[in-house]
Formats: sequence, structure tokens, C-alpha cells
Amino acid sequence: MATGIGRQAWHVVRAAFAGSLLLAGVAHAEVRGQVVEYTQGGQVFEGYLAWDDAVQGKRPGVLVVQTWTGVGDFIRKRTEMVAAMGYVAFAPDVYGKGVRPKPPRETGAEMSKYTGNRPLLRERMTAGFDVLKANPMADVSRLAAIGFCFGGTGVLELARTGADLRGVVSFHGGPLSSPTPEDGRNIKGSVLILHGADDPNVPAADIAAVQKELRDVKADWQFVAYANAVHSFTDPAAGNDNARGAAYNAIADRRSWIAMQDFFREIGIAKP
Repeated sequence: MATGIGRQAWHVVRAAFAGSLLLAGVAHAEVRGQVVEYTQGGQVFEGYLAWDDAVQGKRPGVLVVQTWTGVGDFIRKRTEMVAAMGYVAFAPDVYGKGVRPKPPRETGAEMSKYTGNRPLLRERMTAGFDVLKANPMADVSRLAAIGFCFGGTGVLELARTGADLRGVVSFHGGPLSSPTPEDGRNIKGSVLILHGADDPNVPAADIAAVQKELRDVKADWQFVAYANAVHSFTDPAAGNDNARGAAYNAIADRRSWIAMQDFFREIGIAKP
């Protein structure tokens, strides 16, 4: 598949987005951010790269995949949070440059273009993954992907392509299952699914299907459900009304972020 991405593609930058985050307990450490343009299939995409300039040389890389609204403030913040832990982090742009739909109608329609066309979603995920791998800061032997909401679907689909990932993490992702569950045999790394136990957007049948898929291929997988949590439990902008089906839950947010870090240590991409 042609992606239009060369080894130095991460340098193709239209504009720089300067961001900084002081790291507690680490002297002179600073996270920097940069908007990165890349192409795939003749279309231009605009992702977001973050790294800690106090870290020298190569370091593990993490793909941080967007919610249904695209690469917005929430995803940029999460990308910087991952970079602050010593990774080079890249948020790929699934929709394309300038495509930033508004919830719920526009976002639902845009997202369905990809959840209803998994080959297209895989192409977009692979294009973003190629940008991360091409970055000279990235240790390509230690790569992982995390995704939020729609991004949870994205990282699972990327794993199903056979991408060289140590592991993937889905935060309140959905849908979780695949129209072609036999592709689960291509998964090379470990899988961690972090789910709101009361999420009305992910049917029990979808959960059962993804667990069956992973079980059938003997993948290394974990499924964690957080009590009293619904969809979008990591996003403060979702509000606090569970009755709406999407709401922030500080406990689930904290626990899931710790679970991700434990997972990273287990798959060998975290600092000792």
C-alpha cells in the first residue's frame, strides 16, 4: 500500500505548534509539540507529534489515536502526557486535514465512514503508524498504540493488520469487534481493553465477539471494566451525567491511565 511517506516524512511540517509541559520531579525536562503534515492516497493529513527534549537518543514510540472529533485539544493533551513519560508520541489524523466534525451528528456521520469500512480505517491507521516509525527519535523495536473512543477501534484494527506493535490499549473504545474476526490471527502484540462497565454505546454482543476473537487466536489480552463508568470516561469535557451515556469519571480515568503504564512496563517499552 502506497502511503506517500518516506523515512524523513515527519519533517514535512506546515506549521509548528509549540507546547510545553513541565515534568514533575525531572529537572529541565520539557515536552514539545509540533503539527506534522503527511500524505496517503493523494490526501493530506495533519497529525500531532510530541516529545520530551530532555530525553536523548531513541526512545519507544506510542501512537495516540483520536476520538470521533479528530485530533483536537483532548488528544493533543494526551499525546503530550505520553511524551512526558519519555516516549515519542504521535497522534495520526484519520479524517484528513481540515476535517473536524462537530458532535453529535457530524461526528457520527464521519466516524461511520470508517467503522463501516474497516479496510479504509486500516489504511489511515497504517499511514499514521508509518509516520511514527519514520521518526528518527523512535525505537522501532518498541512501539505501541493507544486509542480513545473511535481511536480504540482504530488501534485494534491496526493490530489486526499485523503491525509490529508490542501492544495496543483501547480506552472506552467502540466498536471493539471486527467484521473479519479471523484477522485476529495477525495480532503480534498484547491487547488491553479498558471499558466503562455501564457504557451503553458498546453492546454486550460486541464485547463477547471481541473476546471470542482474541480467545480463538490465543492472543495475550486483558479486558478491564470500570464500575459506574460510561463512554468517554477519560474526557473531562464529557461532563458528569452518566444518563447521557458519555461522562467523565475521575476514578476510572486515573485507574485506566495507571493500567496503561503497568501494561507498558509489562510489554517492555517503559523505563524500569
